[in-house]
Amino acid sequence: MKEEFLLGNGAMAIGLLEAGCQIMTSYPGTPSSEILPEVVRFSKANKLNTSIEWSINEKVAFDNAFAGAISGKRAACCMKMVGLNVAADSFMSAAYIGNIGGLVIISCDDPGPHSSQTEQDSRLMARLAKVPVLDPSSPEEAREMIKFAFELSEEYQVPVLVRPAIRVCHARQNIRYGALESNMTKADFKKEPTRWASTPKFRFVQHKALNEKHVKISEKFNTLSPFNVHTLGKKKSHAFGVITGGVPSSVVKDLLEEYDRKDIPVLKLGAPYPFPEKLADEFMAACDKVLVIEETDTVIEYMLRDKVKTLGRFSGHVPMEGELVPEKIEVILNKALADCKQNPLSDFDGGKEAFALVGELGLPLRKPTLCPGCPHRASFYSIRKAMPKAIFPSDIGCYTLGSNLGVVDTVLDMGAGITMASGFWNAYIQDGVKKPIIATLGDSTFFHSGTTALINAVYNDSRFILVILDNGITAMTGMQPAITQGLRVDGRKGNPVSLEGVVEGCGVKYLKVVDPFDTKNMIKVIKKAAEYVNDPEGGIAVIISRHPCVIGFKDAAIPEKMTVTVSDECTDCGFCRDRFECPALFRNPETEKTEINTVLCAECGVCIQVCPQKAIEKV
Repeated sequence: MKEEFLLGNGAMAIGLLEAGCQIMTSYPGTPSSEILPEVVRFSKANKLNTSIEWSINEKVAFDNAFAGAISGKRAACCMKMVGLNVAADSFMSAAYIGNIGGLVIISCDDPGPHSSQTEQDSRLMARLAKVPVLDPSSPEEAREMIKFAFELSEEYQVPVLVRPAIRVCHARQNIRYGALESNMTKADFKKEPTRWASTPKFRFVQHKALNEKHVKISEKFNTLSPFNVHTLGKKKSHAFGVITGGVPSSVVKDLLEEYDRKDIPVLKLGAPYPFPEKLADEFMAACDKVLVIEETDTVIEYMLRDKVKTLGRFSGHVPMEGELVPEKIEVILNKALADCKQNPLSDFDGGKEAFALVGELGLPLRKPTLCPGCPHRASFYSIRKAMPKAIFPSDIGCYTLGSNLGVVDTVLDMGAGITMASGFWNAYIQDGVKKPIIATLGDSTFFHSGTTALINAVYNDSRFILVILDNGITAMTGMQPAITQGLRVDGRKGNPVSLEGVVEGCGVKYLKVVDPFDTKNMIKVIKKAAEYVNDPEGGIAVIISRHPCVIGFKDAAIPEKMTVTVSDECTDCGFCRDRFECPALFRNPETEKTEINTVLCAECGVCIQVCPQKAIEKV
C-alpha cells in the first residue's frame, strides 16, 4: 500500500484509476483543474494505458467520453459547474440514450463563488437531466463515490454525476491506495441505430425506460448505505433533527461531536437524487422539526414533502446565497435550535466582534490584479489609449481583471466577448450610430467558444475590433497547454493549430499580429483597425496581441530584463498607477511620488513607455 497527502482532486484521480477508467477528458476550470493532471501523474507512475486529453471545451470532453462509454469502456469527464452548462445538450441526451461501459461526470461546484460567475448547484442540473447524483463530503468519500458511480452507471446503463464542492476538491487528506492496473476492456461498439441515433419516437420510449431506472435507483438509495445514513438510533421521537449532505454534512458532524449533542439526529444524504423518499419520510416522521443544511441550492429541501416541519432556505434559517462555512453553519444551527425552543450549541454569534475589530484597523482593500509583467496589462493600456470612448466587451480569463484598467465593460460567459460585441453593434446601428467597440478574449477562450461567435459576426456584417490576447497558455486555471503550442497534457506531441489560420477561416479579412510590449505600435495598429471597421468596404478587424505569459514562460516573456527607477521628474500625477496599475508601482506618502517595488517588479520595462512625464527610466 502507498499513502499520499492528496488534494480532493488527487483523491478523485485515484478513484478513477482504481475503478478502471480508461478514457479521461476535461476542460480546465477551478475547482476541477487538478483532477486530470493527477490522472496523468498516477497513470505515468503506474504505466497505465489511459487515454487522457484536455479537450477544447466541455461539450467536446463529454462527447469523447460518451463515445468511449458506448464502446464498452469505462470513461469519465470532469469540469466545473458552469462547464456543465456548455456540455448540457449532450448531458441531457446521453441520459435518455444510456451507455454500456460506465460513464461518470465530475462537476465541481464553487459555492461562494470564489472564481466563478455563478453559484449554481450541479445537483439541479442532474435532476433536470434525470441523472443520478452523488454528493461527497470529503476527499476519501469522493474517491469511494467515483468507484460506486461506475458500478451504478453500468448496472443501470445511465450516466452518473459526482458533485464535489470546492472544499472537497481543495481539501487535503491522507489517501492509502494499492497497485493501479490498466483496464484491458476492448472497444466493441455494436451498431444499434434505434438507440444510438434514435428519432423522437424512440426518444419517447427511452424517456419511459429512464423513468423506470429512476424508480429502481431511488429504491437503492433508500437503503441505508455508506452514502445515505442516519443516526436516529432506537429512539422513535426527536424534537429536532438535521438533514444534510456534501461538505456541510462534515461540518455538522464535527459541530455536534464538539458540543456533545447526541440528542440531535442527522440524516446524511450523499446520494440525494433520485431522491430517497422512503428514507427521508422515515427520518421526518421521527422528528418534530427538521433543519436542512445543503449547498448551494434547495434540492433536498425542495424534495421533502412536509414543508411545515422543514426549516431551511425557504424558512429563512439558511442564507439563499454564499458558501456555508463552519462559522455560518454554527450560527444557523444555533438560531434554528433556539426557534424550536431547544438549547443552542453555543452562544457563538458568527464572529461579529472579531469582524468589528478587524474593521477598526482600517486595512486597505486590495483588488485582484494582473501579475507584474503580464502582457495583458500592456494590451489593455494600448486599447484604452487608442480608443478611450469605445465599449469594451470581454470574457472569462485572467484578462477579466482588465476591469481595473477601465477596459472591460461586460463579462457574461466564455465566448461572449465576441457575441456581446456583435449585439452592441446591432443595437447601435439600428439607431444609425456607428459605436466604436473593442472586444477582448484569450486564445484558449477563442478556441473554446469564440469561433462560432466570430463566424456569426462576420456573416451578419457586424463591425468591431476583436483583440485576441494570446499568451500561449491557459493561464487562469493552472497553466494548461494551449493547442497552438503542440504539446498535449501527458507530454506527448500534438498537432499545433494556427490561431491565424482559424481566424482567417472564420471569414476575417483584416488580421494583424502585434507584440503588446511595443505599446506605440499596438496603439497605431488599433487606430488603423478602427479605420477598416468604419470603411464601407471593411468589416471586423482582428488583432492578435501575442506575448508569452510571464508565469508560464518566464525566460521567453522577458528575455532581457530591464531595471527601472523613478526620477525627480515625477509629478505624482498618478497616471502610471491608475492607467497601468502594475503592482510594482506604488505611491510613497512621504515623498509624494511614485516608486518601484523591486521585489514585485518583473523588469519588463513597459512602464517606461507609459509615464507622460518620462520620469520612469532605465537604470
